[in-house]
Amino acid sequence: MTAPDATSPAGTDAPATSWRDSLAVYLQPRVLIVLFLGFSSGLPLALSGSTLLVWMREAGVDLKTIGLFALVGTPYTLKFLWAPLVDALHVPLFTRAFGRRRGWLLFSQILLIVAILLLAMTDPASSPFYVALGALLVATTSSTQDIVVDAFRVESLPESEQAAGMASYVAAYRIGMLVSTAGALFIVSGFESSGIPRPSAWMWGYVVMAAMVLIGTVTALVATEPEQSVQAEAATHDETAFTRVLHAAIGAFSEFLSRKDALAALAFVVLFKFTDAFSGTMTAPFVIDLGFTRNDYAAIVKGVGLAATLIGGFAGGFVARRYSLATSLWLGGVVQALANLTFSWLAVVGTNQWALALAICAENFTSAVGTVIFVAYLSALCQNPLHTATQYALLTALAAVGRTYLSSGAGFVASATGWPLFFVICVLVAIPSLVLLAWLQKRGHFEALGPVRV
Repeated sequence: MTAPDATSPAGTDAPATSWRDSLAVYLQPRVLIVLFLGFSSGLPLALSGSTLLVWMREAGVDLKTIGLFALVGTPYTLKFLWAPLVDALHVPLFTRAFGRRRGWLLFSQILLIVAILLLAMTDPASSPFYVALGALLVATTSSTQDIVVDAFRVESLPESEQAAGMASYVAAYRIGMLVSTAGALFIVSGFESSGIPRPSAWMWGYVVMAAMVLIGTVTALVATEPEQSVQAEAATHDETAFTRVLHAAIGAFSEFLSRKDALAALAFVVLFKFTDAFSGTMTAPFVIDLGFTRNDYAAIVKGVGLAATLIGGFAGGFVARRYSLATSLWLGGVVQALANLTFSWLAVVGTNQWALALAICAENFTSAVGTVIFVAYLSALCQNPLHTATQYALLTALAAVGRTYLSSGAGFVASATGWPLFFVICVLVAIPSLVLLAWLQKRGHFEALGPVRV
């Protein structure tokens, strides 16, 4: 999530530090701010994704339509198009009152709250079009918030706190997703058990989720504007808005595309997490169709699975520090693909909570390993500090192509093949990324990235 650090060669151990120093950095105010912003970024993703899919399945929406709803994640794919606007333009009143980054943070969070409330008012059973529109608004405002948070994190943390900031952000992001999945489902169940009709229970569940965004709003108010942002604002003060946008956009894209094997690297970014995205699109309908209850899904898939995710994150960090970037990507890519076979096994076993817990833990652990290593790779690609925010937005948007477009046909594949074979196919779709990885490694791509610290 930040530029590579030139102090530690790729594939070697970082200088040893004491446990006290290692833990103390997580209590630094700047790192804590990033932690709460990570929660704010993770919260909305499931509200237009897996939680919404559970709502739609319970409302009787067919699998093919549910699969197509992966397309509402389009803003996460295209956010690089307006990332230069976030870098260069001022928000009236907000920028003057709170600063360049904090003004955009508060503005995007207010829009996000409104979007979630609008989605809460829709009915999947009778008006899937308006559900799609509401989900699209949530995804758009959420991805805009992500752009600002990424820039804020990179600019506010000194080099010595970047690694801790990244770890805190990822952990809090996962917790935010847990709240909007398991937490939202438990809240809906609670409303329903108190006598509120199911459609209204879902509406109020989303209203509660909209209120949770205020955690990020309070964090933005408490935070201070990053010094780098202040300096950048001063340096471009005399430029017109159009000139600032032009410099941010052209500089980021031209610098990246001028590198050797740039297109192959971008294709690898798209495909590396595709195996996770393809299976993840259908995980919620799969669990419900297998006969598990909504609370089973909340407690096991998003509850027990969180522990596996956090442990997997630390394991991924260890792998990335211990081995070279290329070797780490091989390990992460292979294990996250093979973990899909546990779902094929679960489809044969049937409704067994222990089997579900084992499958979910295996998938979440390996997915987290792959994610942390992948983030290290994206960070290594963002080598110019002048364009870090826009380049990172481009790369994460491309990574979302697998989740958004390539995964949109998962429902058709699952309907045609059945669940056991579907998850075998999820393993096979990882092959193109591994072929690209081998090709890039042979071409010296990873050596050209230079030193990387995780």
